[in-house]
Amino acid sequence: MKYVIGVDLGTSAVKILLVNQQGQVVREVSKTYPLIQEKAGYSEQNPEDWVDQTVAGLSDLLKYGDCRPEDIEGLSFSGQMHGLVLLDENNQVLRNAILWNDTRTTRECREIDEKVGRERLLQIAKNLALEGFTLPKILWVKRNEPEVYRKVKTFVLPKDYVRYRLTGQLHMEYSDAAGTLLLDITEKKWSEEICRLLDIPVELCPPLVESHEEVGTITPEIAKATGLSTKTRVFAGGADNACGAIGAGILQDGKSMVSIGTSGVFLSYEADGNKNFGGKVHYFNHGAPDAYYTMGVTLAAGYSLSWFKDAFAQKAGFDELLADVARVPIGSNGLLFTPYIVGERTPHADANIRGSFIGMDSSHQMKHFVRAVLEGITFSLNESVEIFREHGKRIDTIVSIGGGAKNEAWLQMQADIFNARIVKLSSEQGPGMGAAMLAAYGCGWFDSLQECSDRFLRVDTIYDPIEENVEKYRGLFHLYREIYPATAALNKALMKYRD
Repeated sequence: MKYVIGVDLGTSAVKILLVNQQGQVVREVSKTYPLIQEKAGYSEQNPEDWVDQTVAGLSDLLKYGDCRPEDIEGLSFSGQMHGLVLLDENNQVLRNAILWNDTRTTRECREIDEKVGRERLLQIAKNLALEGFTLPKILWVKRNEPEVYRKVKTFVLPKDYVRYRLTGQLHMEYSDAAGTLLLDITEKKWSEEICRLLDIPVELCPPLVESHEEVGTITPEIAKATGLSTKTRVFAGGADNACGAIGAGILQDGKSMVSIGTSGVFLSYEADGNKNFGGKVHYFNHGAPDAYYTMGVTLAAGYSLSWFKDAFAQKAGFDELLADVARVPIGSNGLLFTPYIVGERTPHADANIRGSFIGMDSSHQMKHFVRAVLEGITFSLNESVEIFREHGKRIDTIVSIGGGAKNEAWLQMQADIFNARIVKLSSEQGPGMGAAMLAAYGCGWFDSLQECSDRFLRVDTIYDPIEENVEKYRGLFHLYREIYPATAALNKALMKYRD
């Protein structure tokens, strides 16, 4: 039996999957690493932690598995998007990586708007300047750490740095490059215009490759540390959302996915890069060849639920917390929740907005609050669904992955609020599976990613919308949408009272 490995470099841990030619996950290893948060709004990591834990995870995968190193034909990556890793002329890391959830760059975002122009930026990069993207981080270092910036020879994103350390080859692939704001997305090349307007040498941008492209093999040093063979082929991989889409089979027009993890994503396949959503949703290159995807983001999706549990039901497990949700009526007995606890992304790019419970009274119990949280998260994601529908996209079938796919009541809630069929996969491994599929395709096991998807992915359960529930949620969603404009100014005024 032959195998491939999918390495998913997340924000809190690296998850490594060993997958056979039938698409079965033979072994799974996860290794955690810390966040570095020196100030409010700062979020960094030490790239060496990613490398050390990835090497340790690969070692465990080989040490306790029953496959021979020479049977592992390929390895590929998925990774957290937007993070900035700065390298000097010797490819040595110059400072900690600044992550996607770092919000220090508001001033730099305004600079991009002023010097490039919002409309021109949308024409080239297909996205607006937001704090999470890579380009504002480069400008922040340039302004605030000039001694570091002077030494910069190139930059890469998190998974690209780990891949460099495993192969000795430095590249960036299109799906992650699309999240930098420096890529001309339709032309698939670095934008000399954006670099010139912001006085950034285009030479800082690394060579570009396709997600399924082979970029090297495992170095002797890494082979010795992990037990892998130096003949194991390494493929570029993709951004976490692009790989999540591949791992959910979102590879054709009309296919969409909802992913509820720490953040939440509603993602839809696009065959070309020429549609105009006016910056209301993100537009990126797919990990599939010559394809794109659009997505809306809820910043605190699963995080809203974990925050609620930690704040009000610390001793309960998630299964216990959600046990009574199905017995609570739609609308949580007149209680609405907005999941803006760390600001919001789609459709409100607002770092100041904060969450609300609206309609609390003395009849409400823990179970009502829990259902309201789930409904609020799903309403927020439905705002992205509605943007797509308003722009003519037909959305009738959605693959649900992540934490939102682990509870039957929540899956039915998604079907009713989105008014679409919800599909749960039998073995949902998200971005890690997408990375493994890129390796399988790169190794020539299949003629296309679609053929790989047909072999690797299987449907478990389907949840159809219940018309009576759809009508109730339609009215509640209308009320939900009124909360943001009613509370935006109030929350902005409250910012001065927060630590």
